[in-house]
Amino acid sequence: MLIRQERPSDAQAVRAVTAAAFARVAHAAPPVEPDGVPGEATLVGWLRGDPGWVPELSLVAEAGSGSGAEVVGHVIATHGRLAERPALGLGPLSVDPAHQGSGIGSALMHALLGAADAMGEPVVVLLGDPALYSRFGFVPAGGLGIEAPDPGWGDYFQARTLSAWRAEYAGRFRYAASFDRL
Repeated sequence: MLIRQERPSDAQAVRAVTAAAFARVAHAAPPVEPDGVPGEATLVGWLRGDPGWVPELSLVAEAGSGSGAEVVGHVIATHGRLAERPALGLGPLSVDPAHQGSGIGSALMHALLGAADAMGEPVVVLLGDPALYSRFGFVPAGGLGIEAPDPGWGDYFQARTLSAWRAEYAGRFRYAASFDRL
C-alpha cells in the first residue's frame, strides 16, 4: 500500500471509494444526492474548488503497483476558521468496504496528521465517534476551548492538537464553506 497526495486523475476513483464507504450510512440518514450517491462523495468534489482546499492534505491509499494500482482509500482536510485563524477540518475519511479493517484508514489518518504537523498547522478537528478517533489522539474539542459549529454535537466534535497549537487559538470553529452546501 502507498499513501500519496491525490492527483487530478484520481477524482473519479476517490468519488467511487467515498460513495461506497458511505453507502450504508447514507441509507440510514441523509444527505443523499438525487442519483443515490452519498453526499460525502459530492462534498469531496466541492472541497477541491473551495478556498479552504489544501491539496497537500488530500491523500489517497493505493493498493497494488504499476498499472494494477487502485485507489482504495481517501482522506481530506481543508482550512476552516478557528476564531480568526485558519484551522483544519478533517473529513471525509473513506476506505473501500472491501478493504476496511486492514489498517488503511489508520495509515491515512497518521499520514495526514504527520503532514499537517510538518506544515505548521496547529490543530485538526473532526466530527466522529470518540471511540474510534481517540486512538489518534483526538479529544472532545470543548475541553480545549474549541466550540463546535453545532453545540448538539457534544463530544463527537473532536480535536487533535499539533506542535504549533497554542491555547489562545481556541474559539468557535467553522468548516470550509463547502460544508454549508450539505
